[in-house]
Amino acid sequence: MTKIFARFFKNESGATAIEYGLIAALISVALITGASTLGSSLNTAFVTISGKVTNNVK
Repeated sequence: MTKIFARFFKNESGATAIEYGLIAALISVALITGASTLGSSLNTAFVTISGKVTNNVK
């Protein structure tokens, strides 16, 4: 019975899967944050360009 527990504690495949999951989650958060920031910047740029184009057309 103790051999089963010893093998269970030596098995690190679960820990590796958790580490990969955490890395994937951190990358996802970074991508979402970057996309949100880029989206806000692009929106501001397009609004500015739209305003300038509209003023030149009149």
